[in-house]
Amino acid sequence: QVQLVESGGGLVQAGGSLRLSCAASGSIVSINAMGWYRQAPGKQRELVASMYNDGSRNYADSVKGRFTISRDNAKNTVTLQMGSVKPEDTAVYYCNGKIYYNGSWRNFWGQGTQVTVSS
Repeated sequence: QVQLVESGGGLVQAGGSLRLSCAASGSIVSINAMGWYRQAPGKQRELVASMYNDGSRNYADSVKGRFTISRDNAKNTVTLQMGSVKPEDTAVYYCNGKIYYNGSWRNFWGQGTQVTVSS
């Protein structure tokens, strides 16, 4: 099996910073990409940022210039450094990994970590 475990969520004031981390473990053959999604109440889950093995990154327009994603491929970890946070960043943040497991590429998800930004 494969597990993704997140850490680092919590309550932060608008304009502040927060760091989310995620570690993948288990029977991992290879990881193509890791990233972060978020889901606010009443809204669909959306991509926040992702990073591929070649170092390329994708960011949602709403977080460009404020958030930075990074990976440690040797440790199978991904980190989201959140800066200049806004109340609209409040959501449950989910770690995602596109992982080769048991003969195929699959999407794996963490359990989610709550981020609340107060105004």
